[in-house]
This record gives sequence, C-alpha cells and structure tokens, in this order.
Amino acid sequence: MGKHAGFEKLVADAKKHITEISPQDAAAKSQSGEAVIVDVREKDEWDEEHILNATHLSRGTIELAIEQQVPDTNAMIICHCGGGGRSALAADSLQKMGYKNVRSMAGGFKAWKAAGLPTTK
Repeated sequence: MGKHAGFEKLVADAKKHITEISPQDAAAKSQSGEAVIVDVREKDEWDEEHILNATHLSRGTIELAIEQQVPDTNAMIICHCGGGGRSALAADSLQKMGYKNVRSMAGGFKAWKAAGLPTTK
C-alpha cells in the first residue's frame, strides 16, 4: 500500500459497483451521439488537453452540475479522469443520484491518448 492507500481503497470499492468501458468503446459511443463524455479532471488538466466533444465537470462540482447538464437519468454518461480513479468515484456517485447508464473509462485520459484517439487543446 503506497501513500494513496486510502484513495486506492475507495476506488477499488467504487469499481465493484460501476461498469468500466474501454477508450475505444467510449469514442464510438461519443461519435454516434449515444453517450456524453464527462471529464472530471481539474480545470488546469482540461485546459492543457482534453477529449474532443467532451464536457468538463470537475470532480468537485459534478454532482451539483450534472442535472442541469444531463437532465435525463437514462442518458449514457461516460466519466473519465487522468488514470481511471477519480472517474470511478464520480460514476459511483452519479449512480447513487439515480443515473442508470453511467460508465467509467478504463485507464482514463492516459489510455485514450495511448490508443491514439483524438484530443484537442
């Protein structure tokens, strides 16, 4: 257990309750209009580089802002962060709010970039 042991435990617990999706599947669902990709990273991370057509709702504000941004609780929402931890927590939280089709992108932004998928600045 490293210095983020408590965080890792929270994430591992959240991952038991949520569904992960690959970056490739996330890209396909976003392109088809089937899903909205929500970037839960901090504003400075978003400003540096982000996924084309994603929506930015940082981890701190997602629960407050999601209902205005995505009022339909049946809509597919794919959360992503840098590496897949924060998005798992966000996805778990949205499910508790009654969203039925939430996904967390496995591997986060790192995996998206590694797959050669489109980003923008």
